[in-house]
Amino acid sequence: MEQPPLYRESYSKGVLQERLEELESLLHPCTLCPRQCRANRLVGDLGYCKAPHDLFISSASPHFGEEAPLVGNNGSGTIFLTHCNLKCIFCQNYDISIYGEGARCTYGKLAALMVDLQDRGCHNINLVTPTHYVPQIIKALSLAIEKGLSIPLVYNTSGYDSIDTIRLLDGIVDIYMPDIKFLDSGLSQRFCKAGDYPEAVREVVREMQRQVGDLHIDEYGIARKGLIIRHLVMPSCADDTKKILRFIRDEVSQNAFVNIMAQYHPCHRAGEFEEISGRISSKEHAEAIQYARGIGLLRASNY
Repeated sequence: MEQPPLYRESYSKGVLQERLEELESLLHPCTLCPRQCRANRLVGDLGYCKAPHDLFISSASPHFGEEAPLVGNNGSGTIFLTHCNLKCIFCQNYDISIYGEGARCTYGKLAALMVDLQDRGCHNINLVTPTHYVPQIIKALSLAIEKGLSIPLVYNTSGYDSIDTIRLLDGIVDIYMPDIKFLDSGLSQRFCKAGDYPEAVREVVREMQRQVGDLHIDEYGIARKGLIIRHLVMPSCADDTKKILRFIRDEVSQNAFVNIMAQYHPCHRAGEFEEISGRISSKEHAEAIQYARGIGLLRASNY
């Protein structure tokens, strides 16, 4: 019999409420992410991410485009949150993440959406771009638990998270799903205006691995707990891809579940940068997977 999600035990022990209070203290001034922009969101200030204090979401529905262990037969219960603290110039969801396309959502409504996705058979609650809304999410999660939520919670992030925030999620998040976009600070500064991204993502991915370990998939092929790492192969960045794969093997786990993705296409402002203005070739993607397997990453593929 599978263990219940981590957040249910934390809730029953009162840990969830304690963590919520600590997380809410990071909103005034806001230090939820490495930008440390210190906007007082409680009084309406907007920081780098442009997210207000109130939750805004773009959509909530069963999603079938995620990794197979998340999707199963009934889909991943995916909730797209608006705005983003990274704002990549090649963002694939720029209408949501950069332009903030979405609608205000109360804590009660978000809790009801989570429970509805569970009732529709979804295998998990998949929070996309949650970094700048973590306290609000945890507040809604408490309400959802009271309504019977009992499926794994997925933290689907760009990887540009504060280590302090991630530590406060220990015992709450079941499945972490970070991107590792770059480990070259020149690339992360050029394309994300975040020269410290490599340092930040290294630290948080190691912490995520410490909390939940390698991905555990049950007898039905459904992810229950653990770490899923995504890496989007990009044109002109092959050397950095290799650096990322070596980091995962050496500092995370040789058994890490790594999705090496091929769907890059120039979105948003990518056309302004010649080196990333085109798609990758099938050969470039195949070489990345071959390299991962060659260095001993046992679960690296295009999922």
